[in-house]
Amino acid sequence: MRDATTVLMLGSMLGLAGCGSDPEPPPEAEEPPIIMQAGAWELTRKTTGYNTPTVTPAQYQEALKQIGEEKLCIAFDQDNAPDADALAGPEGQDCVYKDKLVRKGRLIATLSCKAGAGVSELVVEGNYTADSMTLGTTMTKTEGGKPVLRTTHDLTARRVGDCPAAG
Repeated sequence: MRDATTVLMLGSMLGLAGCGSDPEPPPEAEEPPIIMQAGAWELTRKTTGYNTPTVTPAQYQEALKQIGEEKLCIAFDQDNAPDADALAGPEGQDCVYKDKLVRKGRLIATLSCKAGAGVSELVVEGNYTADSMTLGTTMTKTEGGKPVLRTTHDLTARRVGDCPAAG
């Protein structure tokens, strides 16, 4: 009886040893990062929302007709994030990133900027390639701690070449 038990135990152990001996699948190749290219970019900002404490329906409708276009030289930081002032456009100056995620073609960030007598905070989210961006922005401007303006924009940008040489 003892020999039969030993044979069963040995068989079980050998059977278990065979489990997991399949070769591990090769690791999946990691996608190369998408690096946005510094240079001359054309940006188009279409207003999709405009709200102040005193906005009238006519002012709101007029704001929705606003489309701003500009051509800028844009630099990108070590995290591949575009210049914060370029993203903010006319809604702020001296902008800094409060937080940012730039990864696999997605940009999600919060900017803090000076804006006239107050400050503006922009939330930016969207997609990018090496030579284009399609982003949505929501800006809240405060003065004395009170919100005075909130806007939303669709921001599209495309790289159009190199920046002119300084000289």
